[in-house]
Amino acid sequence: MIPDLGKYGFEVVSAYAVSIVLLLAIIGLSWRQSVKQRRALETAEARRHG
Repeated sequence: MIPDLGKYGFEVVSAYAVSIVLLLAIIGLSWRQSVKQRRALETAEARRHG
């Protein structure tokens, strides 16, 4: 069921699309940073434990 957005349909759909893209970018960057920090922590722990 798709609501009738009238003459603002393009703007509403565009806003949703931009929001989804930005959320995916934030999730991707957060995940990448998490992986990077996890590797750095594992390296530091490996050096500490010899």
